[in-house]
Amino acid sequence: MKFFVNFLSAFRITAAFAIIPTLLFGMYWTSFILFLLGSVSDWFDGFLARKYNVCTKLGGVMDHIGDKLLVVNTLIMLTIVMTFALAQIPVPGVQIWMIIVPTIIMIARELYISGLREFLGTQKIEMPVPKARFSMGKIKTTIQMISICALLLMMCMPSLTVFPHYAFAASYAFYVFAYIGVICLWLALIASVWSATQYTFTFAEKLKQIKD
Repeated sequence: MKFFVNFLSAFRITAAFAIIPTLLFGMYWTSFILFLLGSVSDWFDGFLARKYNVCTKLGGVMDHIGDKLLVVNTLIMLTIVMTFALAQIPVPGVQIWMIIVPTIIMIARELYISGLREFLGTQKIEMPVPKARFSMGKIKTTIQMISICALLLMMCMPSLTVFPHYAFAASYAFYVFAYIGVICLWLALIASVWSATQYTFTFAEKLKQIKD
């Protein structure tokens, strides 16, 4: 079981890099499937690790890296391809900066938290992920994944307009997924900043151990 749990984390890391060329070459359905499977594996490997008590430091590191790479790689590539998509098919009320701004801030947040962890690591102090079932970090990750899935589906919809029976529904869904994706992305940004604030307070408490 330990091997399977680590395999799921390794799959997520692989999917994170595979999404780059699929988005770059317009293989949006493939990108969506890879991201969806990666997102499901994120929940599944954590569930299995806790249920069968096979949590390891290596598994925890792989899980953490896989999560971040999957989200960051996909967000960066989505920002690039959506710049051209919105230029060709404008969505009323949606501008590309609405994707760029939260993406930059959320990536900066990940670097900031990693920096805090790295500093504490040099002091032999751990800063664990909150254990609460509905911690703000987990809420942030969930909303991020919903947002990215919606934006990926938005990019998929034009491919369905070539079928007469699905053309109208696909055109309508294109706009619906765009709005859902952008709204959830900003909600994820709020959760991301909130989570970073919690980590900052935890970091400040850990610093007292160094002074003491």
